Amino acid sequence: MRQAIQILPVFGIGEISVGDDISHTILHAMTSGELSLQPHDVLVITQKIVSKAEGRIVDPHTVAPSHMAHMCAAQGHKDASYYEVVLQESKRIIRMDRGVLICETHHGLICANAGVDESNVDGGGHITLLPVDPDASARRIRNAIVQQTGITVSVIISDSFGRAWREGQVNVAIGVAGIDPLISYAGIDDPYGYRMQVSVLAIGDEIAAAAELVMGKIDRVPVAIVRGVTYAASESSASTLIRPAAKDLFR
Repeated sequence: MRQAIQILPVFGIGEISVGDDISHTILHAMTSGELSLQPHDVLVITQKIVSKAEGRIVDPHTVAPSHMAHMCAAQGHKDASYYEVVLQESKRIIRMDRGVLICETHHGLICANAGVDESNVDGGGHITLLPVDPDASARRIRNAIVQQTGITVSVIISDSFGRAWREGQVNVAIGVAGIDPLISYAGIDDPYGYRMQVSVLAIGDEIAAAAELVMGKIDRVPVAIVRGVTYAASESSASTLIRPAAKDLFR
């Protein structure tokens, strides 16, 4: 039987600078807020603070825009230097319309503008890029937290993505550690005896989206604890959430 789930915001993280120890920052904020970890908790951490700590910050005005970047700027609402950073972070461009680029990043993620973001940085002077390897970032943070606390937890690094068919954005998992981000029900009978064939839940994305409910976009809460979720402990990767191109009707 499923149990109740708690989603706990971690307040007091503060501004993150290049080189900061994210695990230490999180544990310090939890101690100050009288929060403690429990076995099987999932820590959801926004990509933005991980990128800041890892130095994935760029001043776009130091980047020389290409002809393609100028073409994008002519259609969009951002300058050519911003688009040049997007192009550099892209493995290929899936779609381009009215200044919005749907990109395949070097990680294999399909997202708008290759995850390059101006919000929650420094008022627009700089932009952040996705971590080079979000799974590796999640593993480093998880290993440090487990080592410091002795408590086995999982870590999800999240980012906001748009969705085909639907308006609005939701948080999804772009990096995971200690959790299988997919649960397959294929081959299992439902309560009526029907054997399910292809039912797979993206629990990594579901947990990331649930955490956003207490994080918000402007509330400066970049970390949440999700407690009570049933999941499989695993050394899996968030890349398993990416649908192969051969099965993707939008590519």
